[in-house]
Amino acid sequence: MFAVIRTGGKQFRAEPGAKLLIPTIDAEPGATVTFDDVLLASAAEGETLVGTPTVEGARVTAEVVAHDRTKKIIVFKRKRRKGYRRKQGHRQGFTVVRVGEIILQEEEQSDGS
Repeated sequence: MFAVIRTGGKQFRAEPGAKLLIPTIDAEPGATVTFDDVLLASAAEGETLVGTPTVEGARVTAEVVAHDRTKKIIVFKRKRRKGYRRKQGHRQGFTVVRVGEIILQEEEQSDGS
């Protein structure tokens, strides 16, 4: 069972128990987050649901493990014969989440009538 989710403008393949490095989200470590933007979902029986653009009623829950930053990259600009040089470093932040469960449909609530 897996699902393709969209968060931070990127798409990720989520499987139960998998760890994902996603763009930084505003949640504390240990918190549970829900991703409602499910683009594709595959059930254990082999059934695949493709969204138009998202799968209705599908969601993925995950636990925030940690926040960190990637390895530093150097941005260097230079123009020849002009003495123009600029050096700048950058470290992109990310959040590590552990996928909990993939829910394909909302359970229908009966009001007893």
